[in-house]
Amino acid sequence: MLITFFDFTSIPVLWLQIASAAIWVLLILLIAWVVNRFAHEPEIVRKIVHIGTGNVILIAWWLDIPASVGITASILASAITLLSYRLPILPGINSVGRQSLGTFFYSVSFGILVAWFWYLQQPQYAALGILIMTWGDGLAALIGQRFGTHKYKVFGTEKSWEGSLTMMLVSYLVSSLILVGTQGNSWQTWVVSLVVAFIATALEAFSFLGIDNLTVPLGSAALAFFLSQLVLS
Repeated sequence: MLITFFDFTSIPVLWLQIASAAIWVLLILLIAWVVNRFAHEPEIVRKIVHIGTGNVILIAWWLDIPASVGITASILASAITLLSYRLPILPGINSVGRQSLGTFFYSVSFGILVAWFWYLQQPQYAALGILIMTWGDGLAALIGQRFGTHKYKVFGTEKSWEGSLTMMLVSYLVSSLILVGTQGNSWQTWVVSLVVAFIATALEAFSFLGIDNLTVPLGSAALAFFLSQLVLS
């Protein structure tokens, strides 16, 4: 036959796992590039990348990608983001109009959570922390900027009650979906989700220089883990 079909069974499982995650990230970057090219909305571009790439943690969890892969990717991404503050490598992502290490902290949080919870064989908590950071913080910023009319200041940084409410609601939804899905439907699970959402919102509010991209995912994941161990043990 002149035409042969590629035998995917000949590819090691690890490479298929890595390819799945890489394809997702490249797809998100492509979407962001198209939006940046035609819409010229820097903040929208940043949030597409912020929210979209964060979902790769679900691929890592569901496909059981080894921790070493996630940690290596985090180290490489952290190095690239540090260089991007000096060189125009990621201009559309880092152009926030203020001094911020948010993109760097974003990458670091991935590595820490994967190293921590993959080791404990509890990857759902890593996913919880990352998704609260990506979806909660990302949507809170968009809603706050577009519809935030009721302002307040923390450490000189202006926030909005609309954005903070969005952060709490999304954090509660993320926590509830993951914890109920992995631990079962019980009142303790719903209470843990509520506490996690409240603390995540507070961590996001009391942030500066983009450090919420580190404190929110780590704090949320750690709190969900320890409270779950306490009330469900």
